[in-house]
Amino acid sequence: MIKRAIFVTGASTGIGRATVERLTADGFAVVAGVRRDADAPTEATGHVLIDLAEPESVVSAAKEVLEHTDGTLAGLVNNAGINVNGPFEALPIDEWRRQFEVNLFGQLSLTRELLPALLSSRGRVITVGSVGGRYSVPFLGPYSASKFAVRAWMDALRHELDPHGVKAVLIEPGAIDTPIWKKGTDHADAVLDGMSDEQKQRYAGQVAGGLRLAAMAERNAIPPAKVANVIAKALSTPRPRGRYLVGVDAKAQAVLAAAPTRVSDWVTRRLMRASKQT
Repeated sequence: MIKRAIFVTGASTGIGRATVERLTADGFAVVAGVRRDADAPTEATGHVLIDLAEPESVVSAAKEVLEHTDGTLAGLVNNAGINVNGPFEALPIDEWRRQFEVNLFGQLSLTRELLPALLSSRGRVITVGSVGGRYSVPFLGPYSASKFAVRAWMDALRHELDPHGVKAVLIEPGAIDTPIWKKGTDHADAVLDGMSDEQKQRYAGQVAGGLRLAAMAERNAIPPAKVANVIAKALSTPRPRGRYLVGVDAKAQAVLAAAPTRVSDWVTRRLMRASKQT
């Protein structure tokens, strides 16, 4: 039997690597997208180098994927992403552009390049978003904004492609035990170090609350394999849902996002323990 081929981006660590392992165990032929050869999972059938922030890299990687799979592709898992965070006042606009280039535009470009093959196979587009695409908290503005945009794109894509046999599915995890948050914390530390004394004083209370909230989320983060299991289900079930929330905290935040603004604002302030600014 010919194995169905799946391309997974961000496959070097976290959700991507767990997804490669799960899909390989399920009998898929998995092509892993990584930034360095040394990061390629050994379980993958093959790998390609891809940097979503570089349009030429995306086009080149898509061509290689089709070569690896003889032009047939049963699914694409858009997983790669970064986390840019910090006070809006202190973040350069170029950092916002970098956030969107990787988390949105790179995924758009890759999906567009591989869409003809997916239409031919009546395959699936699985994109890993975040509950942060429904509920935004202080200092995660760039990350949440990119995930809100991903959610809007996937909602539209789902309706556009369904009549043509391609299922588009959005995965919305909560806190996951992956390196993206450590990298995000390191980025935030660099932003905070570059702030003026006035800015540091202005945001000190909120930053402290944010760090406490981040530590709590990290302690309760679920393993990447739990998200990989949901991705595998979305690829295999005959009639997948359009969106899958993953994790108790994701489901709780989705409820909070749907609450009246005054309610969600009150809860957010309590979580951040931010003192009222005067």
